Amino acid sequence: MTARARVRAPELIGKGGWLNTGDRQYTLADLRGRIVILDFWTFCCVNCLHVLDELRELEEKHRDTVVIIGVHSPKFVHEAEHQAVVDAVERYEVHHPVLDDPELATWKQYAVRAWPTLVVVDPEGYVVAQHAGEGHAHAIAKLVEELEAEHAAKGTLRRGDGPYVAPEPVATHLRFPGKALALPDGGFLVSDTTRHRLVELEADGETVRGHFGAGERGFADGGPEEARFSEPQGLAVLPDGRIAVADTVNHAIRALDLTTGVTSTLAGTGRQWWQGSATSGPATEVDLSSPWDIAWFGGRLWIAMAGVHQLWTYDPGEGTVRVAAGTTNEGLVDGPGGEAWFAQPSGLAAAGDRLWVADSETSALRWVDLEGAVHTAVGTGLFDFGHRDGPAGQALLQHPLGVTALPDGSVAVSDTYNHALRRYDPESGEVTTLATDLREPSDAVLADGDLVVVESARHRLTRLRLPEEAVRVADRAHRTQRAATEVAAGTLRLDVVFQAPAGQKLDTRYGPSTRLLVSSTPPDLLAEGAGPGSDLSRDLVLADGVTEGVLHVSAMAASCDDDPANEYPACHVHQQDWGVPVSVTASGVSRLPLVLAGMDDQGRQDDRG
Repeated sequence: MTARARVRAPELIGKGGWLNTGDRQYTLADLRGRIVILDFWTFCCVNCLHVLDELRELEEKHRDTVVIIGVHSPKFVHEAEHQAVVDAVERYEVHHPVLDDPELATWKQYAVRAWPTLVVVDPEGYVVAQHAGEGHAHAIAKLVEELEAEHAAKGTLRRGDGPYVAPEPVATHLRFPGKALALPDGGFLVSDTTRHRLVELEADGETVRGHFGAGERGFADGGPEEARFSEPQGLAVLPDGRIAVADTVNHAIRALDLTTGVTSTLAGTGRQWWQGSATSGPATEVDLSSPWDIAWFGGRLWIAMAGVHQLWTYDPGEGTVRVAAGTTNEGLVDGPGGEAWFAQPSGLAAAGDRLWVADSETSALRWVDLEGAVHTAVGTGLFDFGHRDGPAGQALLQHPLGVTALPDGSVAVSDTYNHALRRYDPESGEVTTLATDLREPSDAVLADGDLVVVESARHRLTRLRLPEEAVRVADRAHRTQRAATEVAAGTLRLDVVFQAPAGQKLDTRYGPSTRLLVSSTPPDLLAEGAGPGSDLSRDLVLADGVTEGVLHVSAMAASCDDDPANEYPACHVHQQDWGVPVSVTASGVSRLPLVLAGMDDQGRQDDRG
């Protein structure tokens, strides 16, 4: 077996305490003898949600030897609220212990730089691997098998039940609903996201008419009791009267015929899109990635593809899908669709010649014109958010998930993490607040002149009168609370650490198997080194006179099974985006290591030297 570096794992500390343990508090010593996988996540992050799904099979297969612990490390202010973490753990069906770390204490101890990051701790309490981003489940599964064999032979492996204790179930008609659609007869169709189904309600928004879907996670077409969804979200009416459904965790677009109750599949394969996959083609043959919302605009169904930071379209006449806007790079960049950047677009609303977009991770309101160009109405980027009304150029939102076109040409924004409903008026360029004291509103629909809001964390629809006077709130502005990395002026060596998993090698059959893209905020932070390339290491030159900013680093590596006898080896893509706040100081470092997979051996040598 390959010798591994052994680094003692720091203790697990979190001011919010433990969830899913029956109120018991744990230390690493309590878990000695088990293989521990720490999943550093935050519930706003769609890549973190992907990793939760990737780990489900591993968690079940190795339940008697592996303990997965989610270390919740917030980005947004709302995510530091303990009840919000409690809600998220239920919402996303997290079936392992979670440490609520609102002050990022454990994040700092483990030198984590990105969501999501996985750290593997062996049964003797040593860190043996670190992986940032998605696509690592296969490598970790192989490592777990090696650790099981190694520590069983040494007598240091302890088998048995894990510390997970399921919370008591709660009876409500809806459970963390995502989106709603007003029906012609005054009723509503709601995506009952956590229960993996659609619910039809009467006009009162409470009385249940019926359900569509078996209520269990799965992917199957059929009638109301046979169909299965996986965390469905957006809903939109198609020209033929059927209702399109963004079946988010199935990475698919489904169609519900309300007259027959039958659900069919329009687009997607059930597999998640990865770099190198097709970006257009027959709809049921092309992979998608976490479609979060949908809207009919310009003769096509537009899809907010949150998982890859893009907008796609579905053409029902041709039965095809394709990318319409976004590059897969995460950020806020306007321009032609092929050059624009998004960050988890999660809400769509068509209004005349504009398609409005709630771009959640940039806390922004964007729009697409009929030519496909992308514009920003409110928002500045990944790290600035808050609750501030006034001129759009200085107004702030916090992780909005929904947008609704209003009759007067303005739009209502479901400002999810501010628990508010906001309004943007294109005529005046002003942002105002329509309502507060909502609980994680994720969508709103018009009904008889009122707005019916999906209060996701209160598990209900709430009817609001459109106020003539906007609500006044105190301004609040925030930036992501992560300590900046102190770097020295001049040349900064960027090393993205990637070690192919055991039994695999870099896939060079079709050219370079790695990709690196670097940019910065502000752009003039970098005098040299920005742009794309295939080498995972690069010298960056910091510009004179710019003392702080954020380095945006996107890396990808492809590895395949290293077996000459196998003509068709299994291949895997590893990818991650980092946003690293930096501050230029005289005592700063001259090397910035970012671990994609493996361990930073050079960093440990530097520490010893």
